[in-house]
Amino acid sequence: MPTAPLAEAAPTHLLVLVGLPGSGKSTVGRQLARRLGVAFIDSDQVIEQRIGCSIRAFFDREGEENFRDLEESVMDELTAAPEAAVLSTGGGAVLRPANRQCLHERGTVVYLRSSPEEVFRRIRHDKTRPLLQVANPLEQLRKLYAQRDPLYRETAHYVVETGRPSVATLVNMITMQLELSGRVVPEAPALQDASFMSETD
Repeated sequence: MPTAPLAEAAPTHLLVLVGLPGSGKSTVGRQLARRLGVAFIDSDQVIEQRIGCSIRAFFDREGEENFRDLEESVMDELTAAPEAAVLSTGGGAVLRPANRQCLHERGTVVYLRSSPEEVFRRIRHDKTRPLLQVANPLEQLRKLYAQRDPLYRETAHYVVETGRPSVATLVNMITMQLELSGRVVPEAPALQDASFMSETD
């Protein structure tokens, strides 16, 4: 599948994945980090460790605005770290202009673009995502896509259409794009794993 470069990305120690909830950021990110031989960081997991509860519980108790404040602080911290890593971000991380700026300027950002219908197929049974606990989650995903797709594109250096390929295929597509763009990627054999993205990532 084609990838679409949106802006010139300088070589960086940080590779960032953005996209809708359920677009595969965590699943692909783990495999990509393994491929590149670097650490994998899931920003939502970091946040949950800090708050000592699930993001859904924090949403219910403190509200979205307080969560976004915390998320912005964590994004600034994670993108400023010197260690090489693949960073998987929360689906709404791009809502804050400060987040979009620090992600774009401090990392090489890849937007895993999935249609609302594709995402719904993957996560329709997932009860952990606070913004999808509504009567019509597919319609909610369509609204999220309409709001966030332009923000993901603004933040990203590259867009990868996820469709229904295996995780290995997506990882190979991303590393190929990075190599073509001149970013140094550690030598590693192409992944042969044929597994597909799980419904929870």
